[in-house]
Amino acid sequence: MGFVKVVKNKAYFKRYQVKYRRRREGKTDYQARKRLVAQDKNKYNSKKYRLVVRFTNKDIVAQIVFSEIVGDKVMCAAYAHELPRYGLKVGLTNYAAAYCVGLLLARRHLTNLGMAQLYQ
Repeated sequence: MGFVKVVKNKAYFKRYQVKYRRRREGKTDYQARKRLVAQDKNKYNSKKYRLVVRFTNKDIVAQIVFSEIVGDKVMCAAYAHELPRYGLKVGLTNYAAAYCVGLLLARRHLTNLGMAQLYQ
């Protein structure tokens, strides 16, 4: 096969459309996000909640999130750096701390909903 010269002139760049910013940064896979966030049509306008957990080098972040057209909304959040208030002083990024953050998130969310007394 012969050599094909790649032509990237003014006409090429006038028609070029850049990708979304978060796609360019490599942060968001929009195909996977569409499948994750899309709610069934027979459920009408009900929200689809998801638990988001992020592990950083120094912290664990847990959030309950739902999506809207304008963006994602966080209903409730809990962090590992809050755990020393509850008696856990060290090891804030290990498996046990992740469990504690999830427990803290659940209790906090139940309190926000006014259902904390139902689940002791």
